[in-house]
Amino acid sequence: MGAAPRRLLVVWHSFTGATRTLAEALAASARDVGGEAVQVSVLHAADAGAEDVLAADAVVFATPETLASISGAMKDFFDRSYYPLLGRCEGKPYALLVSAGSDGHPTIAQLQRIALGLRMREVAEPVLVCTHAQTPEAIAAVKQLPEEALERARELGALLAAGLELGIF
Repeated sequence: MGAAPRRLLVVWHSFTGATRTLAEALAASARDVGGEAVQVSVLHAADAGAEDVLAADAVVFATPETLASISGAMKDFFDRSYYPLLGRCEGKPYALLVSAGSDGHPTIAQLQRIALGLRMREVAEPVLVCTHAQTPEAIAAVKQLPEEALERARELGALLAAGLELGIF
């Protein structure tokens, strides 16, 4: 009997579809590359909790930038999960997906600070996709991402699956 599959968890939130599309592209690629060796779970931030993170071998946090910060739903996930995770996930590999209108760096920094507090280990450069939405109408509109953005998410999924399968992390 072979080893149990390694588990990749994607915790996401999206308002306009951009972050969800990125998370789904990442997950599909991870499933393709990991095959039976990697089990991929994709959970909306409202449905995810500390127990899901603890059960995973690696985690991706995917959020839109909202007012230079993580989304409220992602903040709620961390509000519910941070203390139950504290001291229990040192060294756990993680990666980030952020969709933003124009910047995204404050959100990445905020997520990295949270992960640092949990003593998690960042294993890939964050994937940041800027939609350049600047008007209220463009910000609220459903997003259609370019293939290049989806490919960056797929590459991250492939990297994570390969790293889990090979035992690199």
